[in-house]
Amino acid sequence: MKKILTLSLLFVAALGFAQEEETPSFTISGSVDAYYRANITAPNDENAIAPGSSFANLPGFALGMANVVFGYEGEKAGFVADLVFGPRGTDAIFASPMYSATGNIVNQLYAYWNVSESVTLTMGNFNTFLGYEVISPSANFNYSTSYLFSYGPFSHTGLKADFALSEDFSLMLGVFNDTDLTEFNPTGDYAFGAQLGYSGQYLNFLLDPSFTEIDFTGGFDLSDDFYLGINAAYLSVEDDGGTFMGAALYPQYAMSDSFSLGLRGEYFAETDYFGAIGASDADGDASVIALTLTGSYSVDNLTIKPELRLDSASEEAFIDNDLAGSKSLGSFVLAAIYSF
Repeated sequence: MKKILTLSLLFVAALGFAQEEETPSFTISGSVDAYYRANITAPNDENAIAPGSSFANLPGFALGMANVVFGYEGEKAGFVADLVFGPRGTDAIFASPMYSATGNIVNQLYAYWNVSESVTLTMGNFNTFLGYEVISPSANFNYSTSYLFSYGPFSHTGLKADFALSEDFSLMLGVFNDTDLTEFNPTGDYAFGAQLGYSGQYLNFLLDPSFTEIDFTGGFDLSDDFYLGINAAYLSVEDDGGTFMGAALYPQYAMSDSFSLGLRGEYFAETDYFGAIGASDADGDASVIALTLTGSYSVDNLTIKPELRLDSASEEAFIDNDLAGSKSLGSFVLAAIYSF
């Protein structure tokens, strides 16, 4: 009996040690979101309009997307399969389907290899490394998105290498298909990207066959409750296709454990009829200042976001309630996001 008891204790101890050493290998996560949107200074009927930025642009009660992310992490390698369903997901993969006539639900699909503690290789389709905001609403503070995010890349398909140069410095180098051509390469051209990171601040560069973009993304904890995010970018389209430039600040203040308040203040300018704002002067130039005030209230895994937004353009890019041209647009959004 003593031998049996001793062997049993050793087995239990070994099993406990193995469980402590074992890390989770397979995960399922994601989010579901829906919203209500109404113009304050413009119609909400068949003449309803919205800012020229992406997502959260449908009138009345509207659907965002269901996002399901499957991940597997082995000792040295793993994969991510990120699937999206709904209007926001469709807008996110606007350059697809290229191959499947029935539609494409892939937001990200890639495999990676941890070559060493400091080098990781990733191949497949992954969301862009440029910009402060992302496609998933659960990872953004503001529910509607900025002009800078909307007219930069959404996704890349290719091969990238991430290097941890030190505790503070990181470097990414990559080669991709043409931007947002996510399923395969129909052009035979390739884009090249690089990212240099230092303590949460990132300088990004993308050389695409049709444009070049330089982007800075970062932020600072000014106190335990106060955070300031920063994004600035410049993009130039080849063959006089226009340019855009802009900057956005994201001050966010945690008023309690469950409620935070954040403001996105953005300036965005374009030249040579780039076409993001919706109207331009005789030279094809235009600019817009967009102020977005968002509240974020959390109940378990549910986040409720009321949002007021004012877009003020240099040209008459909007209309008012009398259907006359207007340089400004006020709107309201109430979003519900459940993350799992």
